[in-house]
Amino acid sequence: MKIVISGTSSGIGQALARHLLSAGHLVWGIARSRQGPPSEVPQAAFYSSRADVASWTAVKAVADEVAAIWGNVDAVIACAGLQGEVGPTMDTDPERWAATVRANLDGTYHLIRAFFPLLKPTAARGKVVCFSGGGATKARANFSAYGVAKTGVVRLVETLAEEWKGMPYDVNAIAPGAISTRLTEEVLALGPDKVGATEYQSAVKQKQTGGASLEKAIGLVDYLLSPQSDGVTGRLIAAPWDPWERLHEHGAALAASDVYTLRRIVPEDRGQKWSE
Repeated sequence: MKIVISGTSSGIGQALARHLLSAGHLVWGIARSRQGPPSEVPQAAFYSSRADVASWTAVKAVADEVAAIWGNVDAVIACAGLQGEVGPTMDTDPERWAATVRANLDGTYHLIRAFFPLLKPTAARGKVVCFSGGGATKARANFSAYGVAKTGVVRLVETLAEEWKGMPYDVNAIAPGAISTRLTEEVLALGPDKVGATEYQSAVKQKQTGGASLEKAIGLVDYLLSPQSDGVTGRLIAAPWDPWERLHEHGAALAASDVYTLRRIVPEDRGQKWSE
């Protein structure tokens, strides 16, 4: 497969690129910093471009470059992100707050928008995988910008799945779990006064135990890129907790339900009637 991945200079994106290269795929990595091919893979298998995904102009320029060399792509993985502005929301800097949202949410949209014209499936379906998590499914005090952006990623995925009904594309979001990355180090460096005691202690424990399994997150990406997952689309799937290896066995039921989506809960959903 020809796979475009953003955020490949470090963390999950870098590990994912290495894994996919070792599996024989071609990878085009996008990051703000310069990057070379991993030493253990053929140099011709890895291409890279420097770009800030928050900039539409920059991402579109990379897409034009990829089009000139590859012609088309089989999959797009939006992995770039930053924790950005952290702290009590009413104490945050508005410019840095907005920049955090742009990097995470606009960056995901820009990547998909720029590469969608190149995502031309033949026998296989085009695959889009986005990274969410980080407060998308619950309020996360002191991380409002990051949480809002990651929630927006999920709604973007759901909306695209709705718009692409009947088309040969699958788009999903992944919650990778609390994997120890530079984001963990940032939380520890900021300290409990900035991030809150709960988040700080969680980061300490994550650092000590190694956090969630990176292998599970990569395994979920493998699954979502494979023909086995064809038709699984518009979902937020948690790598550490959901039985994603067998989702295709429930394809019809999944497509007809709101399982693994973000939805409003009303009293009746909890067996209560507040209108009486």
